[in-house]
Amino acid sequence: MGSPTGRSREFLELKQETLGCRQCKLHETRNSVVFGVGNPNADLMFVGEAPGRDEDLAGEPFVGRSGKLLDRLILQEIGLDRDQIYIANLVKCRPPNNRNPEADEIQSCCGYLKRQIQLISPVAIVTLGNFAVQTLLGTTEGVTKLRGSIFEYEQTKLIPTFHPSYALRAGAKVVAQIRADLVVAKEIIST
Repeated sequence: MGSPTGRSREFLELKQETLGCRQCKLHETRNSVVFGVGNPNADLMFVGEAPGRDEDLAGEPFVGRSGKLLDRLILQEIGLDRDQIYIANLVKCRPPNNRNPEADEIQSCCGYLKRQIQLISPVAIVTLGNFAVQTLLGTTEGVTKLRGSIFEYEQTKLIPTFHPSYALRAGAKVVAQIRADLVVAKEIIST
């Protein structure tokens, strides 16, 4: 990747490129491109699926109810806040009515995410929900089957877990499973 200064420049160039993206139809309805937030030199990265309404308005991932839950769980289980980790989404623009991202939208955006991961070079990635883990691992298996295992992605440990919005609907059992997955992530970045 080169020097930290060179990497910082590459990261800013990637962000500028992403902010001007018009590769899929989502650019027509977005308010914001939600690039990501946090420390671009973080050891731990979180990857969700796509921005929701709150994220589209704020231009930042995970700012609504599910983001507040995620922030709380990360702080409680890992002892880190948003400034110490990096949070991004697979798809950078909000799908209308918060629908699932479509295959062409994922295809258009996944290159941006993969470049973010290369530049950040985290020790561990926690994927949130099906779309991120399926795309990064190239699988059709769902997060329910994949969670509880650690995978390799480009020499980075990948820990699949549930999306916090699912935990808000499903309750304490799913929150406990996310907590357990975050403990695994903490162990990985602590070694």
